[in-house]
Amino acid sequence: MIKLTHAQEQDISRFIEMESAEDTNEFITPYSLTQHQNEMSKSNVIYLSIISGQQVVGFIILATENNFVDVEFRRIVVPAKGKGLGQLAIIAMEQYCFKQLNSQRIWIDVFKNNERGQYIYKKLGFKVFIPSDKHHGSLTFYQKVSNV
Repeated sequence: MIKLTHAQEQDISRFIEMESAEDTNEFITPYSLTQHQNEMSKSNVIYLSIISGQQVVGFIILATENNFVDVEFRRIVVPAKGKGLGQLAIIAMEQYCFKQLNSQRIWIDVFKNNERGQYIYKKLGFKVFIPSDKHHGSLTFYQKVSNV
């Protein structure tokens, strides 16, 4: 079982460690301490810690757009791969966006070589809305629309 909580600035150093893992940093653009601090201070950016038991096991970065109607799912980082924690966190994030923020759409861009990510987003109901061949071949854009 996992839960999401709003992250604090003191969590950033742990997030940087998580981003630097070899099997993670090839699928994201890691942020520096200053970049994380700047992003976390923006009113439209939401950092969520992924908690399992009493441990922070990952994090999510969201950016709200159009007065919370749209949410850019910027990043999920979960160092322990293959345990289902990321999928549970994405489901919890969707509920947070659709029920608490009253968002209508969540979207994410995924590197073309991130086959695991693409598989999981499709499995969880995200649909391609801009294929990689429309964006210089490097990114595919997925979205999920609220059914409320």
